[in-house]
Amino acid sequence: MGPERLKDAAETLLRMHTPGDPVILPTVWDAWSARLAVDAGFGALTVGSHPVADSVGRPDNEGMSFEELLARVTQITAAVDVPVSVDIESGYAELPARLIDGLLSAGAVGLNIEDTVHSEGGRLRSAGEHAELVDALRAAAAAAGVHVVINARTDLFLRADGDEADRVDRAIARLRHAAEAGADVLYPVGFHDPDTLQRLTSELPLPVNAIADPAKADPSSYGPLGVARISFGPLWQAALAERATEILGRWT
Repeated sequence: MGPERLKDAAETLLRMHTPGDPVILPTVWDAWSARLAVDAGFGALTVGSHPVADSVGRPDNEGMSFEELLARVTQITAAVDVPVSVDIESGYAELPARLIDGLLSAGAVGLNIEDTVHSEGGRLRSAGEHAELVDALRAAAAAAGVHVVINARTDLFLRADGDEADRVDRAIARLRHAAEAGADVLYPVGFHDPDTLQRLTSELPLPVNAIADPAKADPSSYGPLGVARISFGPLWQAALAERATEILGRWT
């Protein structure tokens, strides 16, 4: 994909984020799942680290290399003609310029970046450190001439980090730092009750990404809470695996 098409795809992806009318980005892991989602009518996709790792027999949390991930992303972008974002976990200990250049070379125009550092024992980046990484990624994207859509994720809820009483406050503060540093979307990953999710969308300054179980969640429930983006994490793959197990079980 040439520079102009990358720029157009990135701008298209960014425009899709509308609070109250969320864009649904099915989380895919290979060309087959990507085509399945696009044929179903979805106009953009996200590539999930967990389902990709499962598809090649590796553990999540950077159990595969950045180069291996890019090889899979290249297959996906060659198979579909929609904007593609990629979960790059905590950055695979790569320099921001390498991350941006690699993604653009693979045809991707968006990324998720989380604050758990898998290459350093799973420690949590400080809010300032995570913001610095977002800033460096934004600068690298600007240097490349493409407004890569940066989805800044915090794992405070997944990790059950610190006191639950102020966890939402800490997540909001952390994601505000990321917003100031140049993020486009904010991702307080986790399953939140409606009041918490509405508080997050109302107090955060940018579009908010929510995770949903595609087989169980009510698609209409997220818009009224102010959500701008929905992704599935590993849950679509898990739902397909459950159904496949039922089918295959008839023959064993």
